[in-house]
Amino acid sequence: MTGPLAGIKVVELAQIMAGPTCGMLLADMGADVVKVEKLPGGDDTRAYSRPSVNGESAAFMMLNRNKRGIAVDLKKPGGLAVVKRLLEGADVVTENYRKGTLDRLGLSWEVLHALNPRLVYCAISGYGRTGPYADKGGFDLIAQGFAGLMSITGEPGGAPVKSGSPIADINAGVFAALGIVSALHARNATGRGQVVDTSLMEAAIQQTYWHSAIHLATGENPGPTGSAHLLTAPYQAFPTADGWINVGGANQSNWERIAKAIGREDLVADPRFRTNADRMRHLEELTPLVAERLRTRPSSEWIAEFEALGVPAGPINRIGDMLADPQVAAREMVVDLVHPVAGPTKALGFPVKFSETPARVERPSPLLGQHTREVLAGLGYDDGAIDRLAAEGAVALAPGT
Repeated sequence: MTGPLAGIKVVELAQIMAGPTCGMLLADMGADVVKVEKLPGGDDTRAYSRPSVNGESAAFMMLNRNKRGIAVDLKKPGGLAVVKRLLEGADVVTENYRKGTLDRLGLSWEVLHALNPRLVYCAISGYGRTGPYADKGGFDLIAQGFAGLMSITGEPGGAPVKSGSPIADINAGVFAALGIVSALHARNATGRGQVVDTSLMEAAIQQTYWHSAIHLATGENPGPTGSAHLLTAPYQAFPTADGWINVGGANQSNWERIAKAIGREDLVADPRFRTNADRMRHLEELTPLVAERLRTRPSSEWIAEFEALGVPAGPINRIGDMLADPQVAAREMVVDLVHPVAGPTKALGFPVKFSETPARVERPSPLLGQHTREVLAGLGYDDGAIDRLAAEGAVALAPGT
């Protein structure tokens, strides 16, 4: 692997989404990520069979590319010994077990820190490893509700709505990766690893900057605003003659350009809309006036018109529209891989570009136990010892390996 984290060894004791997202980001940046899957069955997302490609879970393949994979039963002494030996030479371990689970297996932070003082131990949980909710499990939906996100999502007066994307899970994975690289940087000075502790709750709360600012300043609880912005207007989705577009009137000059584009320059001098504060107070009056004009022409014409005047505007794509966009292709956000069972597949690319140490997406997700023999051989196990571990169920080997 190449990239800014080349040479870093990561052991992923995590499954489903937040932990694997973190591991994927680290792997894309060049870390050697060994995904340790449980037995039996492996990562739970392997059972997410819809959609699948030749029987392989599309969800699993999306989040586990660029990793090597081994399958281990941590409840068997031989399996636990394998993981401990793996962790002796690792830089990072990630896990998202309930609090106390790894402690009971003999893989607590205290044990691992004594085994490998340079190890960075990253725990991703539902609510964090301290506090009254530390023992609770966590799921994205529950975190979104807890953090207030479902109270501010959707249309005014509607039922609570979660984000279409599992933002608590994904954001927790991003924060975990950020915490890990920060801890690795600190280790350069101290020579010692540390615990990196984040949660779905905190990852969801972080998404409420604007809304929390309003409540902390006023005591009010903001509600859902649909596509409209909390603090500036007009900044929302509008219907056109053939669909919908987003228009971003995020400041006074953009508002004046919008008024010019729609042929309603008179609105600029209207006392209801003269300043942003005025427009926010009279948003229910402003929105239909803008919408009335935008319904007269198709989306493509309005986007061209706004862009010519320097107004931020864009389409409201479906996922397929987005994936097929030439800008997405130019930024290498859709990449090609060849999976040993699924065959040619596509995945999302890495969202950060490095000028000197580029990230790479080159390896498809592993089959269950695909790299068990390879990884154990690297730890000093000979073929006979590996076969014995497999025979006793401590590890699993993919067919043909």
